[in-house]
Amino acid sequence: MTAIKVASRYAKALLELAVERNALEPVLKDVKKLITLSSENRGLVLMFESPIVNTEKKGNVLKALFEKDGHQITMNFFDIVTRKNRSNVLLATAKEFIRQYNQHLGIQIAEVTTTVPLTADLRSKFVAVVKEISGKAKVELEEKIDPNLIGGFVLKVDDKVLDDSLSGKLRDLRLGFAQRYFVKLY
Repeated sequence: MTAIKVASRYAKALLELAVERNALEPVLKDVKKLITLSSENRGLVLMFESPIVNTEKKGNVLKALFEKDGHQITMNFFDIVTRKNRSNVLLATAKEFIRQYNQHLGIQIAEVTTTVPLTADLRSKFVAVVKEISGKAKVELEEKIDPNLIGGFVLKVDDKVLDDSLSGKLRDLRLGFAQRYFVKLY
C-alpha cells in the first residue's frame, strides 16, 4: 500500500475516533503542532523517515514533545503508528488529517497572495469570492505577501488559480508576443 493511502486511512481513523470521543479540537491542535515542529526541524522529519532509528527512540521523541500538552488520543495514535513501524507517514497523516478535518466541518481553505497586507474590507471580499467559487459557507484565508507580484493578487482555491497580478499579466504578454513571433517565423 502506498504511503498516501496509508496516511489517508490513518487520518480517517484518527478523525473518526476524535469525533467519537468529542476531542476533535485537541487532536487538531496536536496535529498542527506536529506539522509546525516538523517544518521547523528537518532532523525530526529525517528521524521519522529513517529505518535506522528504532521505533522505541521515535516513540520516546514523540512522548517528549507531546507529554505535557498532548491529548491522550493523539499520544495513543503516535504510539501505535511508531510501534507498527509507520512513523514515515506521520507527517503525511497529519496533513491529511487537517484536509479531512476541513472537509468534515465544511471549511474551504484558500490562499491569497498580495504585495501588501490585506485590509478587513479586502479580506471580506476575498472570502465572498471563495464562498462563491467553492459553494462552502466557511472560509479560511491563508494570506501571503510577495512583493514580486508588483501589484494585484493571486487567489488559489483547491486546484483553481485566479492570477490577477501585474507580474502574471506581464508573463502572459511575453508569452503572447513570443507565440506571435514564433508563428510568423514558421
